[in-house]
Amino acid sequence: MTRNLETPPSHLLALARSRRLQRAIAHAYLHRNDAMPTLRGTLEFVTDTLRVTDEVAPASRHVMQVLGVAADERVAYVVEELGEPHAPIVYRLYLDGARAGCLVPIRAWYVRRYGAAEIRARIAAIAATLAPVAPANPEAWMLSTRVVQHRALRIAPPSRACIRKFALQLKVEPVGGDGASGHATVTAFLSPTATLAEVWTIGDGQAVARVTYTGIPSGVGVAKDTVLLLG
Repeated sequence: MTRNLETPPSHLLALARSRRLQRAIAHAYLHRNDAMPTLRGTLEFVTDTLRVTDEVAPASRHVMQVLGVAADERVAYVVEELGEPHAPIVYRLYLDGARAGCLVPIRAWYVRRYGAAEIRARIAAIAATLAPVAPANPEAWMLSTRVVQHRALRIAPPSRACIRKFALQLKVEPVGGDGASGHATVTAFLSPTATLAEVWTIGDGQAVARVTYTGIPSGVGVAKDTVLLLG
């Protein structure tokens, strides 16, 4: 149909509604003899938690640890262990400036294809130059979560099942209401649950929290860590 530039927008909206209604009636007529779907069937993408791989043993969980703080760079170095035989991933967590709170991997190490042994040697060399972080009592902070977005990932044919995917907002605040706090948003799978695992103080009224959540859609779901800058 060629649009007449003089056609009022209200007429175009009415036409679009009538077309949608016609398609809905045609769809209902084609499926008039089908069984009525159950509530569980219509919400399957929300309610089902499914195994998504055929592996026998689940993958190792990904654990993060804070190596220490480089005062001159104003960054904290964080290492994510992926389990053997994989090389760990090293990040810089920026403590101030425009990138404060950003967790950025040291990309150059992996572009150059360093082996796991060489990366671990570099980690050991860097750790010797860093100021240590002090463990704090995680019970002094509380973790709250909020599902920002809820979607489903459909498994490839022949399966027609779905798994759940969440944009999960994490917020860590002091129990007393006065102190360092921070927030981040992560992608969680299967279950929107998270746990505050550890907290380290790094000076200048700042701290770093490690939060564990279901971040790997492997097997029945594998745990993954993230770290939040509290300040």
